Amino acid sequence: MNGDQNRPSNAIGFHLLPSELIQEILFRLSLPEILRLKSVSKTLASVISNDFRYLYNLRSISESWLFLYKKRSPRDSILHGFNDRSGRWFQIPIAGILYEIVPPGEDLYFLTSSGDFFLFSSNNRRELIVVNLTRRVARKIPASPLGPRGTSSWRRSGLKLVSGPPGSDTFRFYFAELHENRPVLFAYFSETDTWRSMEAREWEGNLQRGADKDMVFLSVVHRRRESVIIFYRPGNDTPTIFRPRFDGGVEEGLAIGLCTGDMIDRLHVYGDGNMVVVRSEGVDERVFTRIEIWGLSLDGNGWDFISKVPNKLMERIKKAYGVMMGCLEERDGIIRIVLLSNYKGLWDLIWLSYDMMRRDWTWVPLPECGTKGANMAGIAVSSALRL
Repeated sequence: MNGDQNRPSNAIGFHLLPSELIQEILFRLSLPEILRLKSVSKTLASVISNDFRYLYNLRSISESWLFLYKKRSPRDSILHGFNDRSGRWFQIPIAGILYEIVPPGEDLYFLTSSGDFFLFSSNNRRELIVVNLTRRVARKIPASPLGPRGTSSWRRSGLKLVSGPPGSDTFRFYFAELHENRPVLFAYFSETDTWRSMEAREWEGNLQRGADKDMVFLSVVHRRRESVIIFYRPGNDTPTIFRPRFDGGVEEGLAIGLCTGDMIDRLHVYGDGNMVVVRSEGVDERVFTRIEIWGLSLDGNGWDFISKVPNKLMERIKKAYGVMMGCLEERDGIIRIVLLSNYKGLWDLIWLSYDMMRRDWTWVPLPECGTKGANMAGIAVSSALRL
Protein backbone atom coordinates (compact mmCIF):
# COMPACT_ATOMS: atom_id res chain seq x y z
CA MET A 1 0.00 0.00 0.00
CA ASN A 2 2.74 2.44 0.93
CA GLY A 3 4.44 1.80 -2.38
CA ASP A 4 1.22 2.62 -4.25
CA GLN A 5 0.76 5.82 -2.28
CA ASN A 6 4.29 7.00 -3.05
CA ARG A 7 4.09 6.51 -6.81
CA PRO A 8 2.34 9.80 -7.72
CA SER A 9 4.69 11.93 -5.61
CA ASN A 10 7.74 10.06 -6.95
CA ALA A 11 6.52 10.62 -10.51
CA ILE A 12 5.96 14.32 -9.87
CA GLY A 13 9.38 14.60 -8.25
CA PHE A 14 11.02 13.00 -11.29
CA HIS A 15 9.27 15.43 -13.61
CA LEU A 16 10.61 18.37 -11.55
CA LEU A 17 14.22 17.35 -12.23
CA PRO A 18 16.16 19.53 -14.69
CA SER A 19 15.74 18.32 -18.28
CA GLU A 20 19.52 17.86 -18.59
CA LEU A 21 19.50 15.42 -15.65
CA ILE A 22 16.48 13.57 -17.05
CA GLN A 23 18.27 13.23 -20.38
CA GLU A 24 21.36 11.83 -18.64
CA ILE A 25 19.17 9.22 -16.93
CA LEU A 26 17.52 8.32 -20.24
CA PHE A 27 20.90 7.94 -21.93
CA ARG A 28 21.54 4.96 -19.64
CA LEU A 29 18.42 3.12 -20.83
CA SER A 30 17.94 0.87 -23.84
CA LEU A 31 15.52 1.80 -26.60
CA PRO A 32 12.61 -0.48 -25.52
CA GLU A 33 12.71 1.17 -22.09
CA ILE A 34 12.72 4.67 -23.57
CA LEU A 35 9.82 3.91 -25.90
CA ARG A 36 7.83 2.52 -22.97
CA LEU A 37 8.45 5.67 -20.90
CA LYS A 38 7.68 7.92 -23.83
CA SER A 39 4.29 6.27 -24.32
CA VAL A 40 3.17 6.86 -20.72
CA SER A 41 4.54 10.33 -19.98
CA LYS A 42 3.96 13.55 -21.92
CA THR A 43 6.79 15.19 -19.97
CA LEU A 44 9.28 12.53 -21.02
CA ALA A 45 7.96 12.58 -24.58
CA SER A 46 8.81 16.29 -24.71
CA VAL A 47 12.30 15.64 -23.32
CA ILE A 48 12.94 13.08 -26.08
CA SER A 49 13.33 15.83 -28.65
CA ASN A 50 15.29 16.02 -31.86
CA ASP A 51 18.47 16.96 -29.97
CA PHE A 52 18.07 14.03 -27.57
CA ARG A 53 17.39 11.60 -30.42
CA TYR A 54 20.54 12.72 -32.22
CA LEU A 55 22.72 12.37 -29.12
CA TYR A 56 21.16 9.04 -28.13
CA ASN A 57 21.73 7.56 -31.59
CA LEU A 58 25.30 8.86 -31.55
CA ARG A 59 26.01 7.25 -28.18
CA SER A 60 24.38 3.98 -29.24
CA ILE A 61 26.21 3.61 -32.53
CA SER A 62 28.67 1.05 -31.11
CA GLU A 63 25.95 -1.09 -29.47
CA SER A 64 24.85 -4.44 -30.79
CA TRP A 65 21.68 -6.47 -30.38
CA LEU A 66 20.98 -10.16 -30.56
CA PHE A 67 17.42 -11.04 -31.61
CA LEU A 68 15.62 -14.37 -31.27
CA TYR A 69 12.23 -15.30 -32.64
CA LYS A 70 10.40 -18.37 -31.35
CA LYS A 71 7.81 -20.06 -33.54
CA ARG A 72 4.33 -19.14 -32.35
CA SER A 73 1.10 -17.67 -33.66
CA PRO A 74 1.50 -14.23 -35.32
CA ARG A 75 -1.27 -13.12 -32.97
CA ASP A 76 1.16 -13.71 -30.10
CA SER A 77 4.45 -12.76 -31.76
CA ILE A 78 7.30 -11.57 -29.54
CA LEU A 79 10.89 -10.79 -30.45
CA HIS A 80 13.45 -11.46 -27.75
CA GLY A 81 16.25 -8.90 -27.87
CA PHE A 82 19.50 -8.83 -25.90
CA ASN A 83 21.45 -5.59 -25.68
CA ASP A 84 25.18 -5.90 -24.99
CA ARG A 85 25.24 -2.62 -23.04
CA SER A 86 22.37 -3.38 -20.67
CA GLY A 87 23.31 -7.06 -20.35
CA ARG A 88 19.72 -8.31 -20.28
CA TRP A 89 16.89 -9.57 -22.47
CA PHE A 90 13.88 -7.54 -23.58
CA GLN A 91 10.56 -8.87 -24.82
CA ILE A 92 9.45 -6.81 -27.82
CA PRO A 93 5.80 -7.45 -28.77
CA ILE A 94 5.23 -7.23 -32.52
CA ALA A 95 1.84 -8.96 -32.79
CA GLY A 96 0.01 -5.63 -32.94
CA ILE A 97 2.25 -4.49 -35.80
CA LEU A 98 1.74 -7.69 -37.81
CA TYR A 99 -1.98 -7.97 -37.08
CA GLU A 100 -3.38 -6.35 -40.25
CA ILE A 101 -1.14 -8.04 -42.83
CA VAL A 102 -0.48 -11.52 -41.42
CA PRO A 103 -3.55 -13.81 -41.35
CA PRO A 104 -4.24 -16.29 -38.52
CA GLY A 105 -2.45 -19.60 -38.90
CA GLU A 106 0.44 -18.19 -40.93
CA ASP A 107 3.90 -19.59 -40.24
CA LEU A 108 6.52 -16.85 -39.87
CA TYR A 109 10.31 -17.12 -39.90
CA PHE A 110 12.66 -14.32 -38.82
CA LEU A 111 15.36 -13.79 -41.46
CA THR A 112 17.48 -10.80 -40.41
CA SER A 113 17.45 -7.23 -39.10
CA SER A 114 19.20 -3.88 -39.47
CA GLY A 115 18.64 -0.78 -37.37
CA ASP A 116 14.90 -0.35 -36.89
CA PHE A 117 13.92 -2.94 -39.53
CA PHE A 118 13.12 -6.64 -39.09
CA LEU A 119 12.59 -8.97 -42.04
CA PHE A 120 10.26 -11.98 -41.86
CA SER A 121 9.26 -14.65 -44.37
CA SER A 122 5.84 -16.30 -44.35
CA ASN A 123 5.84 -19.97 -45.24
CA ASN A 124 2.25 -20.43 -46.43
CA ARG A 125 1.82 -17.28 -48.51
CA ARG A 126 5.56 -17.21 -49.32
CA GLU A 127 5.80 -13.46 -48.76
CA LEU A 128 8.44 -11.12 -47.34
CA ILE A 129 7.31 -8.80 -44.53
CA VAL A 130 9.31 -5.91 -43.08
CA VAL A 131 8.57 -4.48 -39.63
CA ASN A 132 9.71 -0.98 -38.67
CA LEU A 133 9.86 -1.26 -34.90
CA THR A 134 10.24 2.45 -34.11
CA ARG A 135 7.36 3.56 -36.34
CA ARG A 136 5.36 0.41 -35.48
CA VAL A 137 4.37 -0.34 -39.06
CA ALA A 138 4.69 -3.44 -41.26
CA ARG A 139 4.71 -3.75 -45.03
CA LYS A 140 4.96 -6.49 -47.63
CA ILE A 141 7.79 -6.60 -50.15
CA PRO A 142 6.76 -7.51 -53.70
CA ALA A 143 7.85 -10.94 -54.87
CA SER A 144 11.43 -11.02 -56.17
CA PRO A 145 12.24 -11.72 -59.84
CA LEU A 146 12.56 -15.38 -58.82
CA GLY A 147 8.93 -15.40 -57.65
CA PRO A 148 7.41 -16.20 -54.25
CA ARG A 149 9.72 -18.16 -51.95
CA GLY A 150 9.07 -20.22 -48.83
CA THR A 151 11.05 -19.96 -45.63
CA SER A 152 13.35 -22.87 -46.53
CA SER A 153 14.59 -21.02 -49.64
CA TRP A 154 16.35 -18.27 -47.70
CA ARG A 155 19.95 -18.80 -46.61
CA ARG A 156 21.22 -16.61 -43.76
CA SER A 157 24.66 -16.03 -45.29
CA GLY A 158 23.14 -15.25 -48.70
CA LEU A 159 21.04 -12.24 -47.69
CA LYS A 160 21.49 -8.84 -46.07
CA LEU A 161 19.19 -6.05 -44.91
CA VAL A 162 20.62 -2.51 -44.88
CA SER A 163 18.66 0.25 -43.15
CA GLY A 164 18.70 3.85 -44.30
CA PRO A 165 19.89 6.88 -42.30
CA PRO A 166 18.43 7.37 -38.78
CA GLY A 167 14.93 8.81 -38.94
CA SER A 168 14.26 7.58 -42.46
CA ASP A 169 11.84 4.84 -43.46
CA THR A 170 14.08 3.44 -46.19
CA PHE A 171 16.02 0.21 -46.49
CA ARG A 172 17.58 -2.11 -49.03
CA PHE A 173 17.45 -5.88 -49.15
CA TYR A 174 20.00 -7.98 -51.02
CA PHE A 175 20.15 -11.71 -51.68
CA ALA A 176 22.30 -13.87 -53.93
CA GLU A 177 21.40 -17.06 -55.79
CA LEU A 178 22.56 -19.28 -58.62
CA HIS A 179 20.16 -18.48 -61.47
CA GLU A 180 20.52 -20.42 -64.70
CA ASN A 181 23.87 -21.61 -63.31
CA ARG A 182 25.16 -18.04 -62.92
CA PRO A 183 25.64 -16.12 -59.63
CA VAL A 184 23.11 -13.28 -59.58
CA LEU A 185 22.54 -10.49 -57.06
CA PHE A 186 18.95 -9.41 -56.43
CA ALA A 187 18.39 -6.04 -54.78
CA TYR A 188 15.17 -4.47 -53.46
CA PHE A 189 14.95 -0.68 -52.98
CA SER A 190 12.22 0.49 -50.61
CA GLU A 191 12.39 4.06 -51.97
CA THR A 192 10.99 2.92 -55.31
CA ASP A 193 9.41 -0.39 -54.20
CA THR A 194 11.26 -2.16 -57.04
CA TRP A 195 13.67 -5.05 -57.56
CA ARG A 196 16.83 -5.11 -59.64
CA SER A 197 18.73 -8.16 -60.90
CA MET A 198 22.50 -7.95 -61.49
CA GLU A 199 24.57 -10.78 -62.95
CA ALA A 200 28.00 -10.93 -61.30
CA ARG A 201 31.31 -11.03 -63.19
CA GLU A 202 34.57 -12.71 -62.22
CA TRP A 203 36.84 -10.71 -59.92
CA GLU A 204 40.13 -9.23 -61.13
CA GLY A 205 42.53 -7.37 -58.86
CA ASN A 206 42.94 -7.08 -55.09
CA LEU A 207 40.35 -6.55 -52.40
CA GLN A 208 40.56 -3.49 -50.14
CA ARG A 209 38.73 -4.45 -46.96
CA GLY A 210 37.45 -1.61 -44.78
CA ALA A 211 37.70 1.00 -47.52
CA ASP A 212 33.93 1.29 -47.78
CA LYS A 213 31.48 0.56 -44.94
CA ASP A 214 28.70 -0.11 -47.47
CA MET A 215 30.43 -3.15 -48.98
CA VAL A 216 28.17 -6.21 -49.20
CA PHE A 217 29.40 -9.82 -49.22
CA LEU A 218 26.82 -12.52 -49.90
CA SER A 219 27.36 -16.27 -50.02
CA VAL A 220 26.02 -18.01 -53.12
CA VAL A 221 27.16 -21.58 -52.50
CA HIS A 222 29.64 -23.42 -50.29
CA ARG A 223 31.18 -26.73 -51.24
CA ARG A 224 33.65 -28.82 -49.28
CA ARG A 225 36.70 -27.05 -50.70
CA GLU A 226 35.41 -24.03 -52.61
CA SER A 227 32.90 -21.25 -52.04
CA VAL A 228 31.23 -18.76 -54.35
CA ILE A 229 30.76 -15.28 -52.87
CA ILE A 230 29.29 -12.17 -54.46
CA PHE A 231 30.82 -8.81 -53.59
CA TYR A 232 28.89 -5.59 -54.26
CA ARG A 233 29.60 -1.94 -53.57
CA PRO A 234 26.35 0.10 -53.74
CA GLY A 235 26.54 2.60 -56.55
CA ASN A 236 28.45 0.22 -58.83
CA ASP A 237 26.50 -1.38 -61.64
CA THR A 238 28.19 -4.78 -61.58
CA PRO A 239 28.75 -7.10 -58.62
CA THR A 240 31.79 -9.39 -58.72
CA ILE A 241 32.46 -13.04 -57.89
CA PHE A 242 35.04 -14.52 -55.52
CA ARG A 243 35.82 -18.24 -55.49
CA PRO A 244 37.89 -18.78 -52.33
CA ARG A 245 39.24 -22.25 -51.62
CA PHE A 246 39.66 -23.68 -48.13
CA ASP A 247 42.21 -26.41 -47.42
CA GLY A 248 40.94 -27.17 -43.92
CA GLY A 249 43.73 -25.44 -42.04
CA VAL A 250 47.19 -26.78 -42.82
CA GLU A 251 49.10 -23.96 -41.13
CA GLU A 252 51.23 -24.96 -38.18
CA GLY A 253 49.23 -25.11 -34.99
CA LEU A 254 45.80 -25.23 -36.62
CA ALA A 255 43.61 -28.23 -35.88
CA ILE A 256 42.30 -30.24 -38.81
CA GLY A 257 39.28 -31.49 -36.89
CA LEU A 258 37.92 -34.94 -36.21
CA CYS A 259 37.73 -37.00 -39.38
CA THR A 260 35.07 -39.66 -39.83
CA GLY A 261 35.64 -41.43 -43.11
CA ASP A 262 35.83 -38.67 -45.71
CA MET A 263 34.11 -36.02 -43.61
CA ILE A 264 35.53 -33.42 -41.23
CA ASP A 265 33.52 -32.75 -38.08
CA ARG A 266 33.25 -28.97 -38.26
CA LEU A 267 30.68 -26.24 -38.69
CA HIS A 268 31.23 -23.28 -41.01
CA VAL A 269 29.42 -19.98 -40.40
CA TYR A 270 29.69 -17.29 -43.10
CA GLY A 271 28.99 -13.58 -43.12
CA ASP A 272 30.37 -10.25 -44.38
CA GLY A 273 33.33 -11.86 -46.15
CA ASN A 274 34.40 -13.86 -43.10
CA MET A 275 34.11 -17.47 -42.01
CA VAL A 276 34.02 -19.03 -38.56
CA VAL A 277 35.09 -22.65 -38.28
CA VAL A 278 33.83 -24.55 -35.23
CA ARG A 279 35.80 -27.77 -34.75
CA SER A 280 34.45 -30.63 -32.68
CA GLU A 281 35.49 -33.91 -31.12
CA GLY A 282 33.50 -36.98 -30.21
CA VAL A 283 31.20 -39.41 -32.00
CA ASP A 284 28.16 -40.22 -29.89
CA GLU A 285 28.50 -36.93 -28.00
CA ARG A 286 30.12 -34.03 -29.84
CA VAL A 287 31.92 -31.25 -28.01
CA PHE A 288 33.20 -28.17 -29.83
CA THR A 289 36.81 -27.61 -28.89
CA ARG A 290 38.11 -24.87 -31.18
CA ILE A 291 36.66 -21.77 -32.84
CA GLU A 292 38.58 -19.99 -35.59
CA ILE A 293 37.99 -16.88 -37.71
CA TRP A 294 39.06 -16.79 -41.35
CA GLY A 295 38.81 -13.85 -43.73
CA LEU A 296 38.66 -13.55 -47.51
CA SER A 297 42.19 -13.17 -48.91
CA LEU A 298 43.17 -9.99 -50.78
CA ASP A 299 43.12 -11.75 -54.14
CA GLY A 300 39.77 -13.42 -53.36
CA ASN A 301 41.12 -16.90 -54.10
CA GLY A 302 41.34 -18.24 -50.57
CA TRP A 303 40.70 -17.82 -46.85
CA ASP A 304 43.33 -16.29 -44.57
CA PHE A 305 43.51 -17.34 -40.92
CA ILE A 306 42.75 -14.40 -38.60
CA SER A 307 42.52 -15.70 -35.04
CA LYS A 308 41.21 -18.43 -32.75
CA VAL A 309 39.44 -18.26 -29.41
CA PRO A 310 42.09 -18.42 -26.65
CA ASN A 311 42.34 -21.75 -24.82
CA LYS A 312 41.32 -20.31 -21.44
CA LEU A 313 38.15 -18.86 -22.94
CA MET A 314 37.40 -22.09 -24.81
CA GLU A 315 37.53 -24.00 -21.51
CA ARG A 316 34.80 -21.70 -20.18
CA ILE A 317 32.42 -21.96 -23.12
CA LYS A 318 32.91 -25.40 -24.68
CA LYS A 319 30.14 -27.92 -24.16
CA ALA A 320 28.34 -30.84 -25.74
CA TYR A 321 25.81 -30.27 -28.50
CA GLY A 322 23.54 -32.23 -30.79
CA VAL A 323 22.90 -29.67 -33.53
CA MET A 324 24.33 -26.20 -34.00
CA MET A 325 23.76 -23.12 -36.16
CA GLY A 326 25.16 -19.62 -36.08
CA CYS A 327 25.29 -16.12 -37.48
CA LEU A 328 28.16 -13.75 -38.13
CA GLU A 329 28.39 -9.98 -38.60
CA GLU A 330 31.34 -7.64 -39.12
CA ARG A 331 30.89 -3.95 -38.36
CA ASP A 332 33.49 -1.24 -37.69
CA GLY A 333 36.34 -3.74 -37.45
CA ILE A 334 34.57 -6.02 -34.94
CA ILE A 335 33.43 -9.53 -35.86
CA ARG A 336 30.44 -10.72 -33.83
CA ILE A 337 29.64 -14.43 -33.68
CA VAL A 338 26.57 -16.08 -32.18
CA LEU A 339 26.31 -19.87 -31.95
CA LEU A 340 22.97 -21.49 -31.15
CA SER A 341 23.17 -25.15 -30.15
CA ASN A 342 20.73 -27.77 -28.90
CA TYR A 343 21.58 -30.68 -26.65
CA LYS A 344 18.87 -33.11 -25.57
CA GLY A 345 16.15 -30.51 -26.06
CA LEU A 346 17.98 -27.66 -24.31
CA TRP A 347 19.05 -24.60 -26.30
CA ASP A 348 22.26 -22.73 -25.54
CA LEU A 349 23.60 -19.42 -26.88
CA ILE A 350 27.20 -18.22 -27.09
CA TRP A 351 28.06 -14.66 -28.16
CA LEU A 352 31.69 -13.87 -29.01
CA SER A 353 33.28 -10.71 -30.43
CA TYR A 354 36.70 -10.24 -31.96
CA ASP A 355 38.23 -6.76 -32.30
CA MET A 356 40.54 -7.01 -35.31
CA MET A 357 42.41 -3.79 -34.48
CA ARG A 358 43.12 -4.74 -30.86
CA ARG A 359 43.30 -8.49 -31.60
CA ASP A 360 41.10 -9.07 -28.60
CA TRP A 361 38.35 -11.63 -27.93
CA THR A 362 35.31 -10.82 -25.78
CA TRP A 363 32.70 -13.21 -24.45
CA VAL A 364 29.26 -11.71 -23.79
CA PRO A 365 27.51 -13.91 -21.18
CA LEU A 366 23.83 -14.41 -22.04
CA PRO A 367 21.25 -15.07 -19.30
CA GLU A 368 18.49 -17.60 -19.84
CA CYS A 369 15.57 -16.27 -21.90
CA GLY A 370 13.11 -19.16 -21.75
CA THR A 371 14.43 -21.27 -24.63
CA LYS A 372 13.72 -24.65 -23.03
CA GLY A 373 11.51 -26.62 -25.39
CA ALA A 374 11.14 -23.64 -27.74
CA ASN A 375 10.92 -24.02 -31.51
CA MET A 376 13.44 -21.48 -32.80
CA ALA A 377 12.34 -19.54 -35.87
CA GLY A 378 15.21 -17.17 -36.54
CA ILE A 379 18.25 -15.47 -35.05
CA ALA A 380 20.18 -12.32 -36.01
CA VAL A 381 22.90 -9.98 -34.77
CA SER A 382 22.15 -6.36 -35.60
CA SER A 383 23.32 -2.80 -35.17
CA ALA A 384 21.76 -0.62 -32.49
CA LEU A 385 18.11 0.26 -32.56
CA ARG A 386 17.61 3.98 -33.20
CA LEU A 387 15.24 6.66 -32.06
